[in-house]
Amino acid sequence: MSILTEVLPMVNSERRNAIVMTAALAIPWWAGGLGIGLVLILAVALVQPIGVSTQYVVLDGVLLHEMFPGVASQSPYLVSAAGGWTLATYEFFFVAGIPIGAFLASLATKRFTTRLVPREWAHRFGSMPGRRLVWSFIGGFILLFGARFGGGCTSGHMISGVSQLAVSSLIFSGALFVSAIVTARWLYGDWGKR
Repeated sequence: MSILTEVLPMVNSERRNAIVMTAALAIPWWAGGLGIGLVLILAVALVQPIGVSTQYVVLDGVLLHEMFPGVASQSPYLVSAAGGWTLATYEFFFVAGIPIGAFLASLATKRFTTRLVPREWAHRFGSMPGRRLVWSFIGGFILLFGARFGGGCTSGHMISGVSQLAVSSLIFSGALFVSAIVTARWLYGDWGKR
């Protein structure tokens, strides 16, 4: 909680109470890191390093193969990614478990919400959900494009690649942190002054 003692004096009392309440209910950062580390060790020992974005290609390939088998079979990338044209794989169940786990964690920490537009975003850009969803999609697309361009996916680079000291993963992760800080300062630069 030491970071909170430095940040809280800059924030108004209503927001300060929300931050303290949220921090008290959140899963500690070290527990999340330990959990991810254990999952990574288990995944590497049993199957392969963690990766997520390839499963979108697998899903596309399986669906395309179901609708247009001849077209899907002509794509060497889809054939190799969707090996066997099935979703019954460890990787796909891992990816399907991500939103389920996030939902259960939000219930366990009493942080579940159906709000589409965070207060900080609404304060800066308005409360239109459509605008928020469009920009979230664009940001996610750029992030995923950069990760795939770097030879992996966000989770593959940030979790599996960094743990193996892969150069492309270290570069991607550093660039991600720098761009996230710059973007947050640009989007919410006045947050601490309110």
